[in-house]
Amino acid sequence: MVLYILNTLIIPIDFDKYPTVSIKVRKVTVEEAKQLIASQPNFISAVGHEATAKVLSQLLGVNIPFNRQSIYLQPGDRAIHFFLRTRLPEGRVLTEDELSNKLDYWLVLSEVIN
Repeated sequence: MVLYILNTLIIPIDFDKYPTVSIKVRKVTVEEAKQLIASQPNFISAVGHEATAKVLSQLLGVNIPFNRQSIYLQPGDRAIHFFLRTRLPEGRVLTEDELSNKLDYWLVLSEVIN
């Protein structure tokens, strides 16, 4: 079982390997996210936006590396998703300061069940 940190609510599944899966999704608090990370310190960051990685590091009290990589969740894997509740205009990228001061977000936990 792997814990991923993502900066999107997209749940990547390799459908060639797992054509059908169930996914449990729920909103979590910052404290719940911190506890999940503490219980699985070898998490994998797939946060593909540097400013978001810095803000998540501050928010969660642990280094969340900027790591623009493709991943696939498998049965048993979980992910903490940082989800901005406001859609940005096309091409707009928030700075670290904007993310820190204007956050309207959810933290969402997904779990892949087979």
